[in-house]
Amino acid sequence: MNKVYLEEVDSTNLYAKQNIADFQDGTIIHALSQTSGRGRFERKWIDFGKGNLFLTFVLKPSSDFKSLYSNLTQYLSVKLCKLLENEGLTPQIKWPNDVLINGKKIAGILSETVMSGSALKGIVLGIGVNLSASEDQVSAIKERKVTALNLELNKTPDLELFRDNLCFEFFKDYNNFLSKGFIFIKDDYISRACFLNKKVCVKVFNKEVSGEAVDVTDNGELVLLSNGEKSVLTIGDIL
Repeated sequence: MNKVYLEEVDSTNLYAKQNIADFQDGTIIHALSQTSGRGRFERKWIDFGKGNLFLTFVLKPSSDFKSLYSNLTQYLSVKLCKLLENEGLTPQIKWPNDVLINGKKIAGILSETVMSGSALKGIVLGIGVNLSASEDQVSAIKERKVTALNLELNKTPDLELFRDNLCFEFFKDYNNFLSKGFIFIKDDYISRACFLNKKVCVKVFNKEVSGEAVDVTDNGELVLLSNGEKSVLTIGDIL
């Protein structure tokens, strides 16, 4: 595992994409400050400044894109949950990869692919974890309920230790995930799912789809039941 440390950057994912040729497989890019973080569907990632985790994994598993690479965000969400459980917390996952504590979002995960024609140049898998914030900061965000680890633990976690533990967790089973895909983490994922057997509304680009979330497929897709018919969603966000 190679490590790149930055004092400040616009986005660790953007930095990784712009310099993808310079990085070996398994490189991690950690910035102390990130000025223009992004979430899924180009949403702005609201961060709370220094003391929080801004990290990107640079992955080069093959020269061609495989469908299981789309599940890397879910793999990372499970690994983050396990790390939070070691702190005595009970995190949950909202499809596809939101990690929540007490119904409040604590992390954002974004995977982006860099291609050159049909050749895969690499995958940048970014994660931002709220480790340190005030009650006033989190309550000021009106778009969604959010939290930070220091508020849940009543103490400020060690940023470097948290980063190193997350990287260890990620790479510990990474090769097994690459060989088996989502099925390798399916039980772990479902055991932490907060959305199953509930009525949900899913935003898929510019439209919304509603129904009961009844299952997750072996490929990590969401199965919705609506008006007696099942549909399978490969992309989207539960609102």
